[in-house]
Amino acid sequence: MWITPQRVFYAGLLGAAAERNMGGHGIYLSPTGAPLRIRIGGGAWQSGELIVVPPQVPHRVETEHRTILSLLIESEFVDPAQLPDFLQRCGPVEAPAFVRRVRDVHVQLAEASGRESFDRFDFDALFFGGPLAPRPLDARIRRVIERINADPAAPTSADECAAAVKLSFSRFLHLFKQETGLTFRAFRAWKRARSLLRHVRQSATLTDIALDTGYPDSTHFSHSIRQVYGLRPSDIVAGSRRLAVHQ
Repeated sequence: MWITPQRVFYAGLLGAAAERNMGGHGIYLSPTGAPLRIRIGGGAWQSGELIVVPPQVPHRVETEHRTILSLLIESEFVDPAQLPDFLQRCGPVEAPAFVRRVRDVHVQLAEASGRESFDRFDFDALFFGGPLAPRPLDARIRRVIERINADPAAPTSADECAAAVKLSFSRFLHLFKQETGLTFRAFRAWKRARSLLRHVRQSATLTDIALDTGYPDSTHFSHSIRQVYGLRPSDIVAGSRRLAVHQ
């Protein structure tokens, strides 16, 4: 797994995931060519080698094989209107050149893993052939986003953020949703759940990880993580024991 502040690439076990609800643009690929299956919300099952899911869309992904390739793009960092056409859809899509590219990059990264740092790699150049267009953001909302991203575990409230950027509470909430596409509460919850990825190879207990990522207790931690990833935290940690994590 390769984690950057704005992107994630994962190659590993899918697990028996229930419905999940991610805060970024999700891209799922079959590593072998065998089709993946997806059910979006309460809809019918669909299948394809490449599946795209926009932020905050509940879905469930299955595969006959144990492994999957996936990319996650943080929504506040990219302009959704300028994403490649196939990334502006929802469900199975046809983009064979992109599929080949991701599989080739996976091989390249797997060969580099364990031998060198990923610092020399440019995420967007590798996977997309160049930088994705950034999302234009109001400077006040950008400051709040930077604050949350810098410390997702902090008990940051909407009241505090509104006051910090000199907006009324209601105006701040409206502007935040308008600029990011997510409510403040959903954004903060997603960033906290995302921060778990940085802890999956730690030897700490789940209670310690819960506290380190900002959850008040292990019960709240488990419930929130299952809502986002469709898996219990214990299953995520257990399934990551042989995972190489690059940050």
